[in-house]
Amino acid sequence: MKTILSVIRAIVGILFIFSGLVKANDPLGLSYKMQEFFGVWNFHLLDHLTLAFSILMIVFEIVAGVAVLLGWRMKLFSWLLLLLIIFFTFLTGYAYLTGKVRECGCFGDCIPLSAGESFAKDIILLVLILVLFALRSRIRPVASPTVSAALLTMTVVFSVAFQWFVLIHLPYVYCLPYKRGNDLVEKMQSPPGSVPDSTVITLVYNKNGRQLEFGAGAFPADFDSTYHFVNRYDKLVRKGNAEPPIHDFNLVTAGGTDTTQEVLTAKEYKLFLFLRELEEESPSWNKAFSIILTMTRAKRIPIYIITADFENVEAWTVRQGIANAVTVLKCDATAIKTAARANPTLYLIHGSTVKDKWSCADLDAALPSVNELGEQLAAPAQH
Repeated sequence: MKTILSVIRAIVGILFIFSGLVKANDPLGLSYKMQEFFGVWNFHLLDHLTLAFSILMIVFEIVAGVAVLLGWRMKLFSWLLLLLIIFFTFLTGYAYLTGKVRECGCFGDCIPLSAGESFAKDIILLVLILVLFALRSRIRPVASPTVSAALLTMTVVFSVAFQWFVLIHLPYVYCLPYKRGNDLVEKMQSPPGSVPDSTVITLVYNKNGRQLEFGAGAFPADFDSTYHFVNRYDKLVRKGNAEPPIHDFNLVTAGGTDTTQEVLTAKEYKLFLFLRELEEESPSWNKAFSIILTMTRAKRIPIYIITADFENVEAWTVRQGIANAVTVLKCDATAIKTAARANPTLYLIHGSTVKDKWSCADLDAALPSVNELGEQLAAPAQH
């Protein structure tokens, strides 16, 4: 029994530490996943707290894993682990059974699991933690209280510091489709050999106060003028796997023209400044951006400011006297949050390939890369 208990402790502890570290690489990703759940439940008042919830949950997950491996205060941590896994199982079960949330973010974006896979994982973990809970009195610490407390304190400090670092300087490992080296146009295509969604046209009619639905090729035998048309929609019969990794990235001009392909298929170097919203008139990154802008104008390298706060950002470029030096394009806020974990984030693009990226705190580090670029023949027309 002692050996089995040790194996279970190792599995649970390592899984919690691994899960926490993967999510610590991108705490904003977990924050956005929480907002997705809150949106389904109409808890939007909590949206502004999700980043704090995310950081605390990740810290606790890593600390709990270390505590289990150390066997430290298991009477306390067995209760905390049990409550945590019940909460996680509820979330993954809700996502799996309702289909309202496709992925639960259990291992972040680096190891995507379907709702069903996440639910199965949590069921297994729940069983293992129930064993630990039942046998908690048999678990003995592997180190002295002083050493265990020191290790757990170091774990808390590391967990918080690492998350602080990636929030300022972008995720250490970027697992989303906008990572360095990816071709954005290629990522906007369906995967080779993928199967599209299978749908059927469904008609909705009203008859004698009752709403009836039937397929376009399966009209009722008594169909006549007593049936009154209400609606038609495409009903999903079988979910395919043809959704491209990037499916909501559209660059739209002030006039409403979609210029995504035009911008991305241009072969030259270009810079994208993803600015989800303008938070202040004179942001701290403005000085470095002004230097970059001067360098790119001399080299004829276009800069596109991609934003969900179009009117505000466009007015800001006028006040800054740079309206003729940049192109402001509209983009969905969700797409920007996926592409740019820091607000703003600067991308260096060659053709449609991401060559490098920098958070607003690291724009100075972009200067050497921009300076090394040669002069281009001509910048594309501004929109």
